[in-house]
Amino acid sequence: MKLVVAVIQDKDSSNLASSLVAANFKATKLASTGGFLKAGNTTFIIGTEDERVEDVLEIIKDSCKNRDQLVAPVSPMGGNADTYIPYPVNVKVGGATVFVLPVDQFEKF
Repeated sequence: MKLVVAVIQDKDSSNLASSLVAANFKATKLASTGGFLKAGNTTFIIGTEDERVEDVLEIIKDSCKNRDQLVAPVSPMGGNADTYIPYPVNVKVGGATVFVLPVDQFEKF
């Protein structure tokens, strides 16, 4: 048995949840916050048999797409902010960060 932990962007959350239900996977969905953009994320925790891990990974890959987003940079700390002009920066967001962990024991009460 494996535990799949997937951190995804909020925009992909509904699509992933629907795809997991359609494929008969059960998941726990948690609200989380990313450190880089300080934006909302969703973390899915999915328990599955070893032989179905690739199916879960494929669903995550198909449901969570990369996209471009304009982000205003943070003003410099300790520097002269008088001459600092913040220009939006184009960054890639989305996709998924996925961890697959072994499960030593599983109980359902």
